[in-house]
Amino acid sequence: MSWKLVAHAPKPVVQSALAAHETVDDWPAEIVLTGAELAEDRPDEWVLEAYLPRRPAARDRAAIAALFPSPAPDLAAEKLPETDWVTESQKRVAPIRAGRFYVHTPDHPADETPGTVDFTIPAAQAFGTGQHATTAGCLAMLDAMKRRGTIVRSAADIGTGTGLLAFAARALWPAARIVASDIDPVCEAVVAENAALNGVPLGLGRERGRGAVAMVTAEGTAHPLIRARAPYDLVIANILAGPLIGLAGDLAAIASPRASLLLAGLLTTQEDAVRAAYRTAGFRLAARLHSGDWSILWLRARIAV
Repeated sequence: MSWKLVAHAPKPVVQSALAAHETVDDWPAEIVLTGAELAEDRPDEWVLEAYLPRRPAARDRAAIAALFPSPAPDLAAEKLPETDWVTESQKRVAPIRAGRFYVHTPDHPADETPGTVDFTIPAAQAFGTGQHATTAGCLAMLDAMKRRGTIVRSAADIGTGTGLLAFAARALWPAARIVASDIDPVCEAVVAENAALNGVPLGLGRERGRGAVAMVTAEGTAHPLIRARAPYDLVIANILAGPLIGLAGDLAAIASPRASLLLAGLLTTQEDAVRAAYRTAGFRLAARLHSGDWSILWLRARIAV
């Protein structure tokens, strides 16, 4: 028996609640949150839906309400018909195209057009299916980096989620040493599943790790393998503005003298604060793109004179 709790609120309020959810370390794994506009002709009116495998308890309502500023919007409970919600959610997730990349769930066919890099990513509890504007924006920016001649011999994807961005970096720079990490241990199994679906080898690989993606669980850059493989020509961090600011010094410490940083997960209103932190850490803006309310930043290390 499945249920959902539904809250209606303005777009910034729902987006703020979803961002707050990402920072809760002990969030119940069985409660899955989604947020979207109520209708195409009402883009500023959003709905947050929390799916549960049981009747919502008072503690569930309290956890969801705590994501909102006080007073929280009303939470309406709905009993759902017996359905395979994973399958249904995959059917509703339309494929995306970003640069040369085409990302879809297993319910949709692959795009075998020459020059297209196709990835199959199931709907999963880990962040980064390609549907979120920041993930799609990162794919587009990686494509732009490659087209502008960026050379990557080593890369780190910090906060990898599903592994998609690490896989994309490998597709663009197949000889690079790539390490992917996430603070959530559940991501190791998710990345392993997605790697198998997409023919991406995991592990240290041959020739000191070239051609394979190494997956580790770590907070930020605090893992021996991440430190041992530094410095990196490319560091990807699609997380949130607060952690990005906090990690500025750590990411600078593992970056090569001519490194590129790809930062995302920040709202356009948070861009100035993030850029200021990385300017202090020795990086300058190379390019940016806006995807909805989100900023995707390509930063380059300043070359010492």
